[in-house]
Amino acid sequence: MDAPLDTAESWLAARGEKLTELRREVLSLLLANHGPIKAYDLLAALQKQRPGASPPTVYRTLDFLVAAGIVHRIDSLQSFVVCPTFHAPHQGVLLVCERCHGVEELDSPLWMETMRRELAGSGFAMNQHELEIKGLCRNCQVVTV
Repeated sequence: MDAPLDTAESWLAARGEKLTELRREVLSLLLANHGPIKAYDLLAALQKQRPGASPPTVYRTLDFLVAAGIVHRIDSLQSFVVCPTFHAPHQGVLLVCERCHGVEELDSPLWMETMRRELAGSGFAMNQHELEIKGLCRNCQVVTV
């Protein structure tokens, strides 16, 4: 787990920001979960290490990690997941499995560039997006008997 934390620390340093101890703890909890996790589940886990942690503590930390391009907020699941590759602003497409709640990211597919051009042609300037597409992942499509 140290490699992703080191990568996050380097990513933030290049942006002139720091991976504080609290941010490191929250990111560690996200990484240990291996999938989407709700903010209140993160809070419960964090309170084992920091009994005084409160919802604003977790939400502020998550907001920072999302803005930094390290974490995605999965609106349809009301949860958070670590980005497989850090980038900001978010430009990927999130594939969300409706059965197992797994999340996979497609990083800037070619058709997104077409959409950007179309939006620019209509006079709309897109800053960032996180598009969620819901369906079934490869594993959940396998019919079980």
